[in-house]
Amino acid sequence: VQLQASGGGLVQAGGSLRLSCAASGRTLSSYVVGWFRQAPGKERELVGGIGWGGGSTYYADSVKGRFTISRDNAKNTVYLQMNSLKSEDTAVYYCAASSRGRTFGYDYWGQGTLVTVSS
Repeated sequence: VQLQASGGGLVQAGGSLRLSCAASGRTLSSYVVGWFRQAPGKERELVGGIGWGGGSTYYADSVKGRFTISRDNAKNTVYLQMNSLKSEDTAVYYCAASSRGRTFGYDYWGQGTLVTVSS
């Protein structure tokens, strides 16, 4: 499966952005999809993810209550809705897909989209 992340940009603190992870080649509902981010000088971290079929979601404590992950199986796309953005959310955001579940690692990665939050 090929993944294409998009929707990044520049936003003021307190604002919102919605990132998209569009898939081609395979049906994305067959995969667990995770969102990750990497800020300058920092290691990549898990933001959250969504299970097969969209029945379950999980989030890092740092984004819980502000970010929401959802699926649109008809569009073969997973979304990351980011609200109440903070300057510390500035990073390159990546989506990734796992065929076996997140504990087994992610097999496919998108190219990343930059989110910059100005304070």
